[in-house]
Amino acid sequence: MRVANEPAFVLHSIPYKETSLILDVFTRDYGRVALIAKGAKRPNSALRPVLQCFQPLLVHWTGRTELMTLTKSEWVGGTVPLVGDALLCGFYMNELIVKFLAKEDAHESLFDYYDETIYQLSLEKGSFEKILRPFEVRLLQESGYCAPLDVCQESHGRVLSDQEYVYQPEKGVRPKQDGDPAHWPILKGQYLQDLANGSFDDPQTLSMSKLLMRFLLSIHLQDQVMTTRQILIDLKKI
Repeated sequence: MRVANEPAFVLHSIPYKETSLILDVFTRDYGRVALIAKGAKRPNSALRPVLQCFQPLLVHWTGRTELMTLTKSEWVGGTVPLVGDALLCGFYMNELIVKFLAKEDAHESLFDYYDETIYQLSLEKGSFEKILRPFEVRLLQESGYCAPLDVCQESHGRVLSDQEYVYQPEKGVRPKQDGDPAHWPILKGQYLQDLANGSFDDPQTLSMSKLLMRFLLSIHLQDQVMTTRQILIDLKKI
């Protein structure tokens, strides 16, 4: 198998032997792939300066096993490096991708949205919630961990803007009922419509989306630790 000029981002890297790296790479057409970058830790390696997280790349690789060999990587450019809180948010997104996307499962539209979100983070100077929240929704839906948010699973019709709903795990959105668990977030249909449409301008929609995303992530992550997520929660960035 030989792949050339594949759009990609490095999600994570770990040292391998004395001079190499093993990379977890998010690609547009092949999903997450594991690549070994031989000699990338050498001072004179052509790979060393370009294998940075949050920078758009074109990568080339060859191989037949789950761990293939990176043969070339080119920096595409166009994105300002992330710093400070934006950098933490980027690592949080990478952790989410690693946790929720299976290897070698392509998600072309999510890749494009990740690319766009990284660019937005590079420009943002204030609140990051309006950037991260839509990405969480998109990721959970693309990976099959979130049912449509504007569809009632009982009526199979669109949610009504003035009615109250809950998200029932493993099923999806349905009308609120007496006896529902107290920890299930209660959301008006209008907020669910906003979430489904990617509209986060209403402060109340943004607040409700935080409750819903924390609820869904806690269900699916269970005991898995996400370091940057907890840091961002403590800093009240998400």
